[in-house]
Amino acid sequence: MSNDTMIWPCLSYRDARGAIAFLTNAFNFKEAAVYAREDDPSIVEHAELLGPLGGGVMLGTHGKDPGPFGTRQTGNDAVYVVCDNPDELFEQAVAAGAEVVRGLADEDYGSRGFTVRDPEGNLWTLGTYRGA
Repeated sequence: MSNDTMIWPCLSYRDARGAIAFLTNAFNFKEAAVYAREDDPSIVEHAELLGPLGGGVMLGTHGKDPGPFGTRQTGNDAVYVVCDNPDELFEQAVAAGAEVVRGLADEDYGSRGFTVRDPEGNLWTLGTYRGA
C-alpha cells in the first residue's frame, strides 16, 4: 500500500463509524487513522482510510461542527477507485450491503468495473481504468 497520492476525497457521513466498517469490508480500505471526540466517541472528527493500490479517502461525522466541512450534506459524492480485482470487489461490496447502480461491465475504453451506492447514498465506482 502506498499513500503517495496528492488528492484525497473528503466525505461526510451521519454514521462515520459505520462508513469506515462498510468501506473496509466492501472495498478493502485499511484504517490509517480515526480521531473521535473524547466526550463522544461516536463523533469522528477525522478519519483516513488507505486504498489497496494507494491513495485513500478522508471522512468525518456530519454535523460535527458549524464549519463548511462539518455541515456538508451526506450522500452527494461520487468516488472512483482504481482496482486490479473488480470481480472480487463487486462480490464483497454486494455482500457488505452496497446497492448496485451498475453491475460489472467491460467498457470500450478497456476498463472493467462497477458502480455501487454506499449505505448513505454516495456513489463508488471501482474499475481497472488508471487514467489516460
